[in-house]
Amino acid sequence: MSLKNHLDELIGKHQSLEKELKDAMAHPASTDAQIAEIKRRKLKIKDEIMRLEREVNRAA
Repeated sequence: MSLKNHLDELIGKHQSLEKELKDAMAHPASTDAQIAEIKRRKLKIKDEIMRLEREVNRAA
């Protein structure tokens, strides 16, 4: 898989987690722990996106 394809896949996952986070925050049964876990996963993906973007820019 090329870096660009992997980057696109991660961006899609990040957007999906953004929707999941909004849904969880709007749902009264969601716990703080559930919301924190979604935020952690989202941040981890964001960090990976930033790393890959640097690699793609260096290769260009």
